[in-house]
Amino acid sequence: MYPEIEYQLMKDHASELRKAAADHRRVREAMRGNKAERRSFFGKRRSS
Repeated sequence: MYPEIEYQLMKDHASELRKAAADHRRVREAMRGNKAERRSFFGKRRSS
């Protein structure tokens, strides 16, 4: 193959991986946030 094409494909693939990792991190942070909210919600209900 041509080095320019291989390089372009590699760059595209790397950017896709970066985007997927960012999306995954955002989802995990959101899930962690929801767990914290849920815990505080139950804590509030129990204390009141």
